[in-house]
Amino acid sequence: MTYIFETRMMVRDYECDIEGIVNNANYLHYMEHTRHLFLKECGLSFADMHRKGVDAVVARMNLQFKVPLHCDDEFLSRLALRKEGIRYIFNQDIFRASDNKLCFRGTAELVCLVNGRLADSPDYDAAFAHFIEKNNP
Repeated sequence: MTYIFETRMMVRDYECDIEGIVNNANYLHYMEHTRHLFLKECGLSFADMHRKGVDAVVARMNLQFKVPLHCDDEFLSRLALRKEGIRYIFNQDIFRASDNKLCFRGTAELVCLVNGRLADSPDYDAAFAHFIEKNNP
């Protein structure tokens, strides 16, 4: 898989459960934060798009938990992107920074609602065009 974006984050103590590992729900937050940072890098703001009546919403997710992260672990959140029909498919992997061990693998399928109706978004298509072409020859 060819990653097109990466960000570094750190596990905070309140994200861990009684077992001392990151609670599984927090990986969804990591995924979403990574996608929002990627949007910013592409010149889009999730909030600005919403104000324009364009909302990218999660339609489906597939999550695989591999190796747990612990408090104060630094990790790299990486993503790849492709488009199938009207769906943007983000493959997102999280690696522990200290040893590059795969901790989490997820897929998030997003669709756009334009003024409340399922539709293609010219703004998202334009912002992602370079990446989608690169990953879908």
